[in-house]
Amino acid sequence: MFENLSEKLERSFKVLKGQGKITEINVAETLKEVRRALLDADVNFKVAKQFTDTVKAKALGQNVINSVSPSQLMVKIVHDELTQLMGGEQAPFNVSGDPAIILMSGLQGSGKTTFSGKLANKLKKEGKNPLLVACDVYRPAAIDQLKVLGDQIQVPVYSEPESKDPVQIALNAIAEAKRNGRDMVIVDTAGRLAIDEQMMQEITAIKQAIHPNETLFVVDSMTGQDAVNTAKEFNDRLDFDGVVLTKLDGDTRGGAALSIRSVVNKPIKWVGTGEKMEAIDPFRPAGMADRILGMGDIVSFVDRMQQQYDEEEAKKLQKKIAKNQFDFNDFLHQIGQIKKMGNLKDLASMIPGVGKAIKDLDISDDAFKGIEAIIYSMTPYERSHPEIMNGSRRQRIARGSGTSIQDVNRLLKQFEQTRKMMHMVSTAKNPLKMMRGQRRR
Repeated sequence: MFENLSEKLERSFKVLKGQGKITEINVAETLKEVRRALLDADVNFKVAKQFTDTVKAKALGQNVINSVSPSQLMVKIVHDELTQLMGGEQAPFNVSGDPAIILMSGLQGSGKTTFSGKLANKLKKEGKNPLLVACDVYRPAAIDQLKVLGDQIQVPVYSEPESKDPVQIALNAIAEAKRNGRDMVIVDTAGRLAIDEQMMQEITAIKQAIHPNETLFVVDSMTGQDAVNTAKEFNDRLDFDGVVLTKLDGDTRGGAALSIRSVVNKPIKWVGTGEKMEAIDPFRPAGMADRILGMGDIVSFVDRMQQQYDEEEAKKLQKKIAKNQFDFNDFLHQIGQIKKMGNLKDLASMIPGVGKAIKDLDISDDAFKGIEAIIYSMTPYERSHPEIMNGSRRQRIARGSGTSIQDVNRLLKQFEQTRKMMHMVSTAKNPLKMMRGQRRR
């Protein structure tokens, strides 16, 4: 995500490297490269010009202190202005109401239905009791797709396959939610391949009938500036509350994320970053600016981790580690938790300093496949008792997993080292001091 833009912005800051002070000449040269990088990323021309004009005015008014180089100061100014360009503060999401109603809108193929499932999944994990509503009465597979997602996340889906009246379906679903104590209703509506009058009238009628707490416009970020134009047309008719950017894990140039707030004057509230149901993040302008400038986004990383965190399971695992009983079943579970957090390269890029280091690496989501194959080739007893692994068992596991004996030996060695370190840390009175001592050896 944003790799090309990040690289071009980084190159533009190099103009100021080694400069003793900020001048109108070197700032102009730097900002010419910044504007070119933004335009290449498909940012709206007027937005790019206004952005660089604002940065220039702020940069020329700054005094560079001795401990900060001109290039560092320029990065700080660009970061702050990127944050403001995308909204400044994280936009609130209104889930009050009995039930709270979320109306999804957007073109066909934007990822509306998938995002509806992701949002329901996230809200469910936060203690809400959602109901998904299938109001796309045109696309034959739309209801089935929503039901598949609902089954996957164990959230019920309300549908009326025989009805062709989406307004009445939505009203009936809200009544159903009230009867069954559902405190959240997410209404998935029909999209079209292009904006048409019938579509606009229908979505407007649904909104007027159900009075949603939040009306979200879902847009495929890979469509670039077209996404911004579509958002403007929708907003003129629908006056939505916020934007959802999907497919930010794809080959997106970032123009939609940077332009849409300025052009439509509505906040981006959510982003979708992958196919998995957990690949959804609240949109944080400062965090996105961090990622664009290659600084990571540790807040989003922690948020993803917390979504998978189960306090009771963590306590049980801590007890096993303290008793040196961590086994391959626990190891498999931890791998599963990591995989649920989303695309591995996207996750790694959230960690400050890592994104740039891995930009040329191909990190596959199948990275754990070999490890899982080896563990699944063990018997249940072997998984629970790693210490019994003798030569014949290792050979059988290698054959069963389609790997080599060296691969099996390597995994067992790494597992034992990890288990030993986890046990030492969990039982040490001063873990930090102990780990420093380990590093000195």
